[in-house]
Amino acid sequence: MKKVIHTSGKRKTAIARGTIREGKGRVRINKVPVELYTPELARLKIMEPLKLAGEAAGDVDINVRVVGGGVVGQAEAARMVIAKGLVEWTGDMDLKERFVQYDRTMLVGDPRRSEPKKYGGRGARARRQKSYR
Repeated sequence: MKKVIHTSGKRKTAIARGTIREGKGRVRINKVPVELYTPELARLKIMEPLKLAGEAAGDVDINVRVVGGGVVGQAEAARMVIAKGLVEWTGDMDLKERFVQYDRTMLVGDPRRSEPKKYGGRGARARRQKSYR
């Protein structure tokens, strides 16, 4: 019986689901190897937990599927999946502590959401201006 771990991560409206299994250190985001993932800013964000984990990430294959949201939201959801999965795989509290010290949103979701638009204006808070002239 091979060890397989399923994790999920969310950021704004992006939802990422990932599978972690024994392997050679391959990481794929929506079936694209992470080295080829574009844009570069998103790729660097996704690589952060892999760099912090060091050789712990070298013996697992990680497949992540991300839907919804924008580029950065998707990247942050994917990096949450990778970080949570690595912590669960290794069971290493040191690694967990390292992730939390570096950036807490790697393991703990950010509850902020966009506020719904209301009537009488263009956005959530902006109102139509009045002129009495």
